[in-house]
Amino acid sequence: MSKPQLCVTVAGPTMEAMRRDRDAAGDAELIELRLDLVDRPDVAGALQGRRTPVVVTCRPTWEGGGFTGSEEERRRILESAAGLGAEYIDIEAAAEFTNDFIRSRRGRGVVISQHVFDRTPTDLAARFDAMRATGAEIVKIAIAVERLEQMLPLFELGRTATASGQDHVLLAMGTVGAPTRVLAARLGNRWTYVGDGIAPGQMPASRLLKDFTFHRLSPDAALYGVVGNPIAHSLSPTMHNAGFEALGLNAAYVPLEARDAGDFVTFAKSMDLRGVSITAPFKITLMPHVDEIEPLARRVGAINTIVVRDGKWLGANTDVEGFLAPLGQRIGLKAARVTVLGAGGAARAVAVALASQGADVTISARRRDAARTIAALVNGSVGHFPPKPSSWDVLVNATTAGSHANPVNPIAGTVLDGEIVFDLIYAPAQTALLTDAKEAGCLTIGGLEMLIAQAERQFQLWTGKKPPQGLFEDAALQGCGPASTGR
Repeated sequence: MSKPQLCVTVAGPTMEAMRRDRDAAGDAELIELRLDLVDRPDVAGALQGRRTPVVVTCRPTWEGGGFTGSEEERRRILESAAGLGAEYIDIEAAAEFTNDFIRSRRGRGVVISQHVFDRTPTDLAARFDAMRATGAEIVKIAIAVERLEQMLPLFELGRTATASGQDHVLLAMGTVGAPTRVLAARLGNRWTYVGDGIAPGQMPASRLLKDFTFHRLSPDAALYGVVGNPIAHSLSPTMHNAGFEALGLNAAYVPLEARDAGDFVTFAKSMDLRGVSITAPFKITLMPHVDEIEPLARRVGAINTIVVRDGKWLGANTDVEGFLAPLGQRIGLKAARVTVLGAGGAARAVAVALASQGADVTISARRRDAARTIAALVNGSVGHFPPKPSSWDVLVNATTAGSHANPVNPIAGTVLDGEIVFDLIYAPAQTALLTDAKEAGCLTIGGLEMLIAQAERQFQLWTGKKPPQGLFEDAALQGCGPASTGR
């Protein structure tokens, strides 16, 4: 089977804009021209001067498109596109003229499509067989999903459709459906759609190529991923896929936006995932679902990594090592006075890490009871919030304050007179706290260093190999932008 192509979707709002976007799609191996989203569509104008094969689509409003004219007018547009040499014409299975159109073309170059936006259908195989029976060259089915497990029938259908020799495109729409766009080879798809969000869940071609190394993925690639909610802008795929590519490993890493722990477990076991990164809100709720938990992770009370060995799920926590790696390069922690801001899961992991190195740990948080619990775990103490001047050598922000969603200094106005300020937030890279700390003369550490270090450890746990030095840092820096959130 040939590798899936990259089909870039372009739309208006004008014909001039469509042609400009069409010609600018340098990564495209195929271009979908959405004439239904253009004011006064001109078929000849859309095709004139093109340098790339095209799929012409004129989707009606009754199937999620933008065309409001009559069916007769729509048929004329599609017939004109075929007559002018468009390589593929996308036509809805429910259109009145579909069978006549397919017969007139003997199926060649016809994509018969069906889009289900309001539910996840339970009769995918029957729908596929009915569409296949029309004689169209390619069968396309796009479905709405709200849970990872709702994609499993698509992957099963992909296996049977590939075995039957029927060319097809199967995908799940929305952010939850991202794996179907990345794993087009596993689905046996003829192509995958990319674009600037013209359809629900589409991602730019540059992201599919750079973050997911799309063209090297094979149908039998070992599958890894990051589970969370939300998870769409995670930097982890950028790092881990770069590592797989650099070491020549037949593996793929995808974002997994799960509805709940059970949803993820069902999907992961069915898809035979080999390793998983875990972020909020699943670091605790997935603990009962693993077969074994390493002692450090049990002490932290959270796992951020699942390693699959001999069919067993092993829970680990690389946040501890990820936190210590950049800090230990800058200061000896034994007997150092370290104040941790916050009393949540991140603060707990940081406190355990610091205590393991002999630091004198103080928990500073508004939630005094939660602070006392963490302090007792590490034989530390509970301090004032905000911390008093001259009370710390190292200050660690383990709260969510400072992120793009909450861009504030959690202790604004407080004197910063210690040696090092470490903010676990990595997006933005320069938080309000770090800015204030630099102005006060403190050495600063951003959360990106921790993110990179813990990811490198995850990669080693999964593959037994270290990623090339500096690779994850380069990948993360290239991928880090104002929209980046989550692990």
